[in-house]
Amino acid sequence: MAVRPQFLAYVLEQLSAVRGLRTNRMFGAVGLYSDAVFFGLIDDDTLFFKTGESNIARYRERNMPRFMPFPDRARTAFGYHQVPADVIEDAEELVTWARQSVAVAGAAKSRPRKKKKAVAKKRAPSKKARVRS
Repeated sequence: MAVRPQFLAYVLEQLSAVRGLRTNRMFGAVGLYSDAVFFGLIDDDTLFFKTGESNIARYRERNMPRFMPFPDRARTAFGYHQVPADVIEDAEELVTWARQSVAVAGAAKSRPRKKKKAVAKKRAPSKKARVRS
């Protein structure tokens, strides 16, 4: 969905104290970065921040919905939650929430990714193994 320029400008103004704040357009949405750390996104004029164990409680206390790019597929929900409107309106509070999301995203980025187990493929016997005299 689209992000109106006025809403984007307002959010960026509110977040101006976030170090290295920059944006990147992606699939009709806008990604929010602090230096190289992707910590939030704006989709359909709705602000979402990265959540994890250290900051998810405040979103759950307010029953804030998760970012779900495909609402009919709950399994596609990502670790981002909608930021409450009253937090967006208070620049100081918004920056606090943003910095917590940067910390969560940064920690997730620095963790080694789990490697998928390789599935052993059955190989056809070699020619030598098939030809027996």
